[in-house]
Amino acid sequence: MKLSLRLVLLPALGGTVFLGGCYEVPVTGRRALNIVSDQEMAKMSIAMFDDMKARSRLSRDKEKVEQLRRVGERLRQAIPIWDMPDADWEFVVFEEKSVNAFAMAGGKVGVFSGLFKIIANDDQLASVIGHEIAHVTAKHVHESFSRAMALETVGMVGGVAMMGTGMSIFATESLMSIYGLGAHAGQFAFDRSKEKEADYIGMIYMARAGYNPEECAKVLEKLEELETTEQTAAKASWTSTHPPNPERIAALTETLPKAFREQQKANQVITPKVIK
Repeated sequence: MKLSLRLVLLPALGGTVFLGGCYEVPVTGRRALNIVSDQEMAKMSIAMFDDMKARSRLSRDKEKVEQLRRVGERLRQAIPIWDMPDADWEFVVFEEKSVNAFAMAGGKVGVFSGLFKIIANDDQLASVIGHEIAHVTAKHVHESFSRAMALETVGMVGGVAMMGTGMSIFATESLMSIYGLGAHAGQFAFDRSKEKEADYIGMIYMARAGYNPEECAKVLEKLEELETTEQTAAKASWTSTHPPNPERIAALTETLPKAFREQQKANQVITPKVIK
């Protein structure tokens, strides 16, 4: 997938796009290095999402579209604005039989229609979306993209390979792969520690939105079952970059007490006291 040449990428390694410094990962509090501009990453991701919408078939299934809108809106309200800066939230269902979902910097969330065949309720959809959004708020995407660009620029003088004023083919394909999309999906798959961190953050997000955190493990179990029973091109592509395993399910189970407390706060109804 190629983007219009009007999209400006990252001008130079020594410029304002790559910014040295640490950030604190939401929820976990882990300190991590980030050298990519949030604003530039958001602009690139929004442009890529718009291009994807223009080139892909969007779902006309009103029930699926409404379910995603409903769940997405609740999650959006539960995520602090500083966790997802420069967000222009949008939730889109793509007509694609693969079992997949993704979130991008800038608040762009896409769900392939194939995912709904394993989603039993809003809580399970929230667990998937929450996990994907967590990868973005934890800046796992920034880290992977920085590493990919650093490898690409070895031996180059002054900056990133460019195509006129547009985005390099390498950068486009790399960003697509990091988001779990495109022909090379999984090439830059997150390691197990980042998957577990996204599981944890995503579970807290969905709990803060009032959803049942117990449904997280159920989705992973369904995906694992699907992966073992379907040996076709339409099998769960989400598992190629988000491999479910007993270790992740066990970690989610350990997180449940805290998640339940967050859910209780979200669903708490304050009853006015009657003064006699």
